[in-house]
Amino acid sequence: MDSNKKVPDQEAAITVPPQANGGGSNESTNTSIAAPASSPAFQPDWRFWLIYVSLALITFAASVDNTIVFTALPAIARDINAGSQYVWIANSYVIASTAIQPLFGQLSNILGRRNPSLVVVSLFAIGSGIAGGANGVPMLIAGRTIQGIGCGGIFVLLDVVVCDLVPLRERGKYLGPILAAGGLGSTLGPLIGGALTAVTWRWVFYITLPFSGLSLITMAFFMNMRHVRSKSWKQNLVRIDVPGNALLIASITAVLLGLLMGGVTFPWSSWRVILPIVLGFVGWAAFHAYQLSPWCQEPTIPPKLFYNRTSAVGFTLSFLSGVLLEWVVYFLPLYFQALKGASPLVSAVDTLPFNIFLIPTAAIGGIVMTKTGTYRPLHAAAYIFLSIGLGLSSMLDAGSSTAEWAIFQIIIALGLGCTFVTLLPAIQAALSESDVATATAMYSFLRSFGFIWGITIPSLILNALITNGLGTIDDAAVRAQLADGGAYEFAAHGSVQALSPVVRQQVVRLYTKAFRTTWLAALSFALLGFLLVFLEKHVELRTELDTEFGMEAREKGDDQEKNASEMATPFVSS
Repeated sequence: MDSNKKVPDQEAAITVPPQANGGGSNESTNTSIAAPASSPAFQPDWRFWLIYVSLALITFAASVDNTIVFTALPAIARDINAGSQYVWIANSYVIASTAIQPLFGQLSNILGRRNPSLVVVSLFAIGSGIAGGANGVPMLIAGRTIQGIGCGGIFVLLDVVVCDLVPLRERGKYLGPILAAGGLGSTLGPLIGGALTAVTWRWVFYITLPFSGLSLITMAFFMNMRHVRSKSWKQNLVRIDVPGNALLIASITAVLLGLLMGGVTFPWSSWRVILPIVLGFVGWAAFHAYQLSPWCQEPTIPPKLFYNRTSAVGFTLSFLSGVLLEWVVYFLPLYFQALKGASPLVSAVDTLPFNIFLIPTAAIGGIVMTKTGTYRPLHAAAYIFLSIGLGLSSMLDAGSSTAEWAIFQIIIALGLGCTFVTLLPAIQAALSESDVATATAMYSFLRSFGFIWGITIPSLILNALITNGLGTIDDAAVRAQLADGGAYEFAAHGSVQALSPVVRQQVVRLYTKAFRTTWLAALSFALLGFLLVFLEKHVELRTELDTEFGMEAREKGDDQEKNASEMATPFVSS
């Protein structure tokens, strides 16, 4: 199939390999891709578990690295005299880890899964070592950028490898524990960062090296996965979409630069914020036009991924899930700090109901999807829970009881957690196994991109509402502190509780109104997700594993494994 040409029947655009069931498939004929009744049950061997544990280890390390730097940042900035450049210690990592993800999906198709996996883990380790040994801001930013590239690749390739080793219907169940490792790492990151900074901030970066080393050793010796190799490196390099990747990375970097600088380094009205965002979106549109053109022989993001209604909806839901996850993570602590007078540490403790229920819910969602073979009811339930939880959160104020805000958090966690491991299999169900890598890379990229918008959108809403309501505050000095995007910093530093009773009441009232509108805005995103679920179609989740990237036979005499290898789907260039 030419991936650059749109077929007349979009719902029948994707076919499964003929080896799977002897013919094509589409969403309208669900039974055509159902597994035969005689399909053997998936039985992972010891090599699978070694690889699986190594993926969990590196996921944990990468997730720790995502959040560990925040508590250490003030100490780092003081020690190396970072000044105003300290923001790029974090931002360089975010930009690098997000913009690079689609490239790794394509590279894993061209070079196989093993070598790119070894490269990204090595980059992550090298970046950690450079950052830990940095003697100045440029060296630290360089280290964080290399770390970010490695981390972005890790988050793409770990999902790709699991999908290559596990049949589609089982994937949610096996993605859940790895997600739990990532969630645990993100939760422990700030605590580990605070403890290590008391000794030296350099161990904030060095702590990930043992995990990287163990994962590298395991992958090097046991991650022997099939793929049809090109005859030369030159043929491999020709297949890489260099113009497309260059345009996409530059465009996404420009957009992220504008979003990350807006309201922090420069006002949102500044041309330094507006220009990169506009140029980035123009470049992004040009990238997709190039992907559709006859000049692009092997697209980084094949347009056929979006020709299918179910996969296109799945990608959109993934973006919305990323937006809402970061929205909640960003705003819950702010509520406790601004209206409840909690310190940053206490506000983190107050969000435990959300964090405790998030990952178990994801695991349960994966198990239910494996047992039932359906995903649409899970998606609908997820966005119903999200809508209820976010709507109830708009009622929170300074007098809300512990039971209220705890229950509301749990309801939100039930919704978000259910989306974590059920969206990717739904996307892949509507596509062929040859699209696993590119579809997974797109899924991971959209979630990461959604995280940025999950901070940007509520920040814009909050600051606009606070600015418009400044006239209700009598104290001119307080008005000045809250103006020009100062609402978040004012609340985070505990300044609200230090005010006189009259002014504090005025400020709390203003924050309460702003929070209510912000939560209602989040509700609109959740309702949009719920409506989009009705556009999905049910596709049977395949129980057979038919991929060219499965495990290689370890011994030539192992006829059964050898035959499985020979029956793998032959590689066809897009």
